[in-house]
Parts: sequence; structure tokens; C-alpha cells
Amino acid sequence: MTPIYRVQKILRQLLLGLLLMPALVWAQGLLTNLPNRHITSLAGAWNYIVDPYETGYYNYRMEPYDQQALPSNSAFFMNYHARDKTELVEYDFDKSATLAVPGDWNSQKENLLYYEGTVWFKRSFDYTKKQTGNRLFVYFGAVNYKAEVYLNGKKLGTHEGGFTPFNFEVTALLQPKDNFLVVKVDNKRFKQAVPTVNTDWWNYGGMTREVVLIEEPASFIRDYLIQLKKNESQTVSGHVQLDGAVNGEAVSIEIPELGLVHRVVTERGYAAFEFKIGKINHWSPQSPKLYEVFIKTKQQSLVDQIGFRTISTDGPNILLNGQSIFLRGISIHEENTQRSARAFSQADALTALTWAKELGCNYVRLAHYPHNENMLRMADKLGLLVWEEIPVYWTVDFASAATLSSAKQQLTAAMTRDKNRAAIIIWSMANETPPSEMRNSFLLELIAHSKTLDNTRLLSAALERHEKEGDPWTYVLDDKIGEHLDIVAFNQYLGWYGGKPEDATKVKWDIRFDKPVLMSEFGGSALQGLHGTRDERWSEEYQAYLYEQTLLMVENIPHIRGISPWILADFRSPKRLLPGIQDGWNRKGLISNHGIKKKAFFTLQSFYDKMAKQFPSY
Repeated sequence: MTPIYRVQKILRQLLLGLLLMPALVWAQGLLTNLPNRHITSLAGAWNYIVDPYETGYYNYRMEPYDQQALPSNSAFFMNYHARDKTELVEYDFDKSATLAVPGDWNSQKENLLYYEGTVWFKRSFDYTKKQTGNRLFVYFGAVNYKAEVYLNGKKLGTHEGGFTPFNFEVTALLQPKDNFLVVKVDNKRFKQAVPTVNTDWWNYGGMTREVVLIEEPASFIRDYLIQLKKNESQTVSGHVQLDGAVNGEAVSIEIPELGLVHRVVTERGYAAFEFKIGKINHWSPQSPKLYEVFIKTKQQSLVDQIGFRTISTDGPNILLNGQSIFLRGISIHEENTQRSARAFSQADALTALTWAKELGCNYVRLAHYPHNENMLRMADKLGLLVWEEIPVYWTVDFASAATLSSAKQQLTAAMTRDKNRAAIIIWSMANETPPSEMRNSFLLELIAHSKTLDNTRLLSAALERHEKEGDPWTYVLDDKIGEHLDIVAFNQYLGWYGGKPEDATKVKWDIRFDKPVLMSEFGGSALQGLHGTRDERWSEEYQAYLYEQTLLMVENIPHIRGISPWILADFRSPKRLLPGIQDGWNRKGLISNHGIKKKAFFTLQSFYDKMAKQFPSY
């Protein structure tokens, strides 16, 4: 390397550092309570460019354009247009086709059904501040999997994780006219990702949830926790975090319906609080009471709809508001099965959760990743308890520090966004992860981290059971991770992956924990409309018989306090390839991809009616 070239390289790096410095400043903590803020939706038609070779991101030497001091006009994020006919420009967003945002590209374009790679999105817009001095943020509900975000040719930052929200401050960059937001979306699977390369659901790519602009005052309420203190039914505790505040700024928490006003003074924008409440209607499935709670400063008044309830365990019992409960559940994927697309809207949430209520559920397991915020808020309104989990699924790279960091980041984002939702009673750390010392260390890190964020809810994970040595009809649940969980859960598929449905009545259980037990998954597949005897796989009769026999087994499992069979509705999966039966769909749903209920739906409905009578409180 010549001295001149070395000097040039140093100058480029210095200039690059200056150009990228705002990205570090703009990357703020997550803004919570999106539905009740002042937002401007960027939903609608976005121009897109499919870029499998990432031509718009790298030059021909595979050097990223956004790491160059003076990015080339060939970089797609520059949204450059030729000034005259002599210029060579090999892309044009404005002449490119459009995709709907929010949405996934797989369901919108047939030729992108199986596509995994980079797609660039661009949206042009004007924006006038409501008040001079206000601050502006761009917020993404979720982008699968990796997002590189640029506004008016400047990089805002990068986000990894396909199911968690993120935001960037754009106050200094946004113009009244002719803004352009460009997002590079990459949904390629890779080993160190969370989830990793092997999953049993569709890898929907795109900006799958809302994209909005948020306008806030110079000092604003960024985040807060307002919930009942652990094991106390009439003490509210929590904290509030301001952004841009000076020391000593006052905040009040008000619940008008209860006549409550509690004031705190922040230090460096933060204040913890605790106060007593009198007579209160506790949130429950039978009575999902939500109170309007106001968080106020001299610059802002923010409202949220919050329910108050306690959740705890006592030996084998799960106690909701002090009363024992049996969790009558169902697992749900974030998919609008009738639209064959990623779900995201309030209407999508209402459809899925109404089906769950009709089934007789008081509880849903949102698998295998954080679902959109509409699902959690709808569960709050409808009175459905929720298990929420992150996609530490099957064989993630437990040896990778980057994988652990990603898992922690996703756990943090999910818990930050949803911690004020009364419906959530369980944070789940993982699903069907093979036991090993490395895996145990990984999960223990997540468990410890979750407790620093929220100690009011229960922790669990979907574990695996195994057969007792020398006794194939005794199932053992002794995963070491269970020692660190509040609820021990396991998945099992006797009658589908091994054995016959009637074998379920032969099984004995050896459970090594004095804790509540959940069967987090069981089930089998059926093509809706295919009928036969109860011995014919893929028929509705076989699926219904499998449920009948498994539910007989459920009643004999020690400490069993709930189930969430797999799954509410058929969902897309590239792993399911049997022609004429699966055709790219996992058929374990109780409801078909056309919204038609199968026989097993009514089998489970009848069982839940019986369990509701045994546990009449909830």
C-alpha cells in the first residue's frame, strides 16, 4: 500500500465516521404504545426492486456503498435519477412495480413465493410538522429478517430480527417535501440467525407490519411500565422513561375511573414508582376490564388501556388473581390462513382470536415468535391469556455469541413492547431445543435477562420429553432447564410421529418437577374434506380420533394445568410437500386454509366445555 493511498484511506475512514455518526445518535430506544401516539401511516404502495446479487448494495469488489465516504449513485439507497441522457443509471424505483406495505412479498407476487434474498423498497412522501420543535421518528413494526434503512440518502441504521419492532429518529433529516425512505430487506436464512435455517413455517419476506412516522415533543414519554406488583393485588409499581428531559421533570400517572393521581419526579428522565389502589376490577378471561391510564408531563399526555391482574404458581397450580386456573389453549401462527399471507391487522387478530374463543379457549400460545401488537391488544380486549415466545427454535447456534445477542435483543424488544398487556402471563424462552450444556447455558442467560426486564410474569419453554430406559410406555420430563422455569411445558406427538392414537392410553408419566405442567403441543394432520375411517391418515376422522385419545391421556398427566394443541389453522410450510394433501401446507390445523372447521375442532371444543365446568372460575 503506497503512502498516498494509505493517507487517502485514512481520510475516507474519517469522513465516513463523520457521515455515519448521526446514525449512532438517532438510534433511540424503542417507543412503546404505538396505537395511542400521534402517527402518520406510510402504508400503501411502495416501489420495489428484487436484487438477488445485491447490486444496489455492493460495488463490483463487494464493498458496501454505505461504507464509502461518497456513496456512488449506483447505490439504490441514493434513489438517483439520471440528469440527462448521457448518464448511466441502471435502476429506477419510480419505474419499478409496487408492493403493498405492510405485507409480505411471497403472497403478493407469484414469482416471489419461494424467494429468499434482498428486495429494496422505496416510498416518497411529504411531511409538515404539527409544531415547530417537535421530534420525528420512523417506526417499523417488523421487517423480516434484516433491514438496512435510509432516509434521503443517509443511513439510519440496521436491524436484525424478523418479528420485533424498531425505530430511528429522523428529526434532522426529514424535509417538508420530496422525502424518500429506502429499505433494503433481506430474508435469507443463516446459521447464526434467530430463528436459524431450519423452521417449519413460511419465511415471509418484507415489511410485514406497519411503518409509521411518529411526532413527539422535544421531551416526550418514551416508555413506561404500569402493572400490579408481583404477588400483590392492590399495589401498582413500575417506571417511566422520558426522552430529552431535563433533571427534575415531573410526571403524573392517573387512572380517572379509580380517582387516582400519582406524581413522581424524574432523574435523568427516569423515575420508578409504587402506589396503592383501592377497590379494583381485576382483569380476567371472564371480565377483561381495561382502565384508561394517563401518563402526563408538562409537554405531553399519553393514554393507554391497561388491565390489572396477578399471576403466580403454587406447587402444581397456576393462580390467576389468586384462583386456580386450567389453561384451555390453542397454538397460533401469525398467518391469515385464508389470505395465505402474514397476518398483521386488527381484522386478522380478531378473526384468529374469535375462532379461539369459539373453540372454548381462555388462553393462546403465540408461536413461535412475537406476534404483531394488534394480537396482544385484541387478546387484552377479548380476555384471552397469552404465552409469548421468541424464535429460539430447534437448533439455533447455541455456541455463537452473536446468536445469543440476537436472542436477547429480540426478547428485550418483545418484553419492552408488550409488558403492559394484562393478557400476557407467560414469557417463553425456547421451543424444542435439544438438551446440552451449551444449550443450557444459552437458555439460562435468557432466563436471567428476562427477570431483569419483568419479574411479574411466569417463565416457561416448550421442552421435549423422552421415554424411560427399558420402559417405552413411561414418558419422562426431567430437562434441567425446568428447574429454572415457573411452568414446565413439553411437546409430544404420539399417534402422529410414532405410535398409534390409541397408544396414548398406555402411557404413564414420570414428571420430576413440583410445578404446573403444560402440554404445549400435540396433534396430527388432516386435509379438510377428506373422510375415511379413524385409522386412515390425513382424514378428518383420524385427526379427531387422535385428539380423543390424547385428551384421555391429558387427564392422567400429573400436575397438568393446561394444553395448547398444534394448531388453530393450517399454515404454509415449505417442509410439507405431499401432493394432493399438503401441497406446501402444514395440515395440523383444526381449521382449514379456507376457514372451514374440521371434526377435531369440535372434539377439542367438547373437552374444553368439560374443563370449564371443572375450573368454573375462569
